Amino acid sequence: MSAAIKKLKTAIENAKAVLVGAGSGFSTAAGYTYSGERFQRHFADFIEKYHLRDMYSAGFYPFPTPEEKWAYWSRHIYCNRYDQPESHVHKTLLQLLQDKDYFVLTTNVDHLFQNNGFDKQRLFYTQGDYGLWQCKTPCHQQTYDNEEAVRRMIKEQQDMKIPTALVPHCPICGEEMEMNLRADASFVEDDGWHAAAARYHDFLSKHQTGSILYLELGVGMNTPGIIKFPFWKMTVANPQATYACLNKGEAGSPSEISGQSILIDDDIASVLHELIR
Repeated sequence: MSAAIKKLKTAIENAKAVLVGAGSGFSTAAGYTYSGERFQRHFADFIEKYHLRDMYSAGFYPFPTPEEKWAYWSRHIYCNRYDQPESHVHKTLLQLLQDKDYFVLTTNVDHLFQNNGFDKQRLFYTQGDYGLWQCKTPCHQQTYDNEEAVRRMIKEQQDMKIPTALVPHCPICGEEMEMNLRADASFVEDDGWHAAAARYHDFLSKHQTGSILYLELGVGMNTPGIIKFPFWKMTVANPQATYACLNKGEAGSPSEISGQSILIDDDIASVLHELIR
């Protein structure tokens, strides 16, 4: 066990509270990669026809018809949200936090935390949820569970198209539905989103001082204003706080908090395994 991992183990043990900030690198550590073999396995036909490179960029592809668009998206949702094997990475993290006052702030939209035993009341999915749809316009601030519809699309699609009758439409205005993912100002922040945001801010208010660990896992520089920069700012404001960054190839912190930082440039899954030994 390296000195940095030993230091993190001690920081977790001594912290009265732990705020986890999880980015896409954490889902990747759990095996939820958006390219390579996993992408080829689920989307070989789409790759051949549309020359798609990965699941992320494919989400922006201008499919020629709604039937093709929703054939792609139903598979994307299914393999990343509903067809989920157990994640030992998430369960290991939960084991480390089980006796702590913790909260998880995540930009991930795959629901892996909740599906692996994390308390829903301690989670804030800031960027949406693969399991929800919203009106494309949107004409109202409400989201809709999509599991039943997605499973039907998976079952009935042929030649990379779903039946026209399965294309989802808003029950209020009739506009086509859209993913509840934050891409622009049309993102719907529904009642559940606001309730989770309120719980997150209550947690922050409760732990403005004292020994809190800001544990950042797999967060890059795509949206640093959600997790990374606030974690740095809160560490500066609290001399008793510790900032830990686990990120293969991107572990760093500003000089202002170098004395309060634990930086581990290594595989997240391996580090978490070491921590519970």
